[in-house]
Amino acid sequence: MSAEFLTDAALDGLPHGFFTRNGGVSGGAFASLNCSLSGRDDAGAVARNRALAMEAIGQAPAGLCGLFQVHGAAVARVTAPIQPDTRPRADAMVTDRPGLTLGIVTADCGPILFADRKAGVVGAAHAGWRGAVDGVLEATLEAMEELGAHRRDIVAVVGPCIRQPSYEVGPDMRDAAMAQSADAAHFFAPGRREERWQFDLAGYCAARLRAAGAGSVSVVPADTLVEEDRFFSYRRNTLAGGGPIGHQLSAIALPG
Repeated sequence: MSAEFLTDAALDGLPHGFFTRNGGVSGGAFASLNCSLSGRDDAGAVARNRALAMEAIGQAPAGLCGLFQVHGAAVARVTAPIQPDTRPRADAMVTDRPGLTLGIVTADCGPILFADRKAGVVGAAHAGWRGAVDGVLEATLEAMEELGAHRRDIVAVVGPCIRQPSYEVGPDMRDAAMAQSADAAHFFAPGRREERWQFDLAGYCAARLRAAGAGSVSVVPADTLVEEDRFFSYRRNTLAGGGPIGHQLSAIALPG
């Protein structure tokens, strides 16, 4: 059994992966590589899934660090392994310590992995629309700089998330983004219903990162809602009537 994951050439040489839902041991609605610590899946199965993910990228399962994600902009600095029951309430984390793997879970939101190879600093962020609008990506860059990184040397990769054709939003979301900057209008296409728009979350995140000075920004071409055989999707689950749902893991570490 092997956990399935995607990589990005911009992060070559660094242990990393945008994991799919495939290659785990969970069953039912959580099939099969559910890595969420906050759902209703069997705890033993989740622990095994997270260990399989770490084995796939050559990292020790004990070094996998997670967060209690709250759709905000707080960033945690990680200096030691984080136990599951002591996860900080934050949506991004950074470290300069080899042996620690930064892992975030998503089911439509954007997973973003960061690295400054020269400085030896990595980061990971969970960016739904609210966190992206509130500045979680810029806050991650700032936290990496505090560890010695330089923005011009930071590579950022936006992983699999819900894409514009699948992501209908209402006026509250559009208003919040437009209140930040009128340039946000570029990321909203006319919706299929009145007072609805199709939002380009991946493009919005990438644009914010570029505007903030990240040295290199790329986007993994995948749509979590459409690709049911590869990804969990909160929106797809909601449209189907709700119920239990799994989450995929994205993770990065420094080598050594």
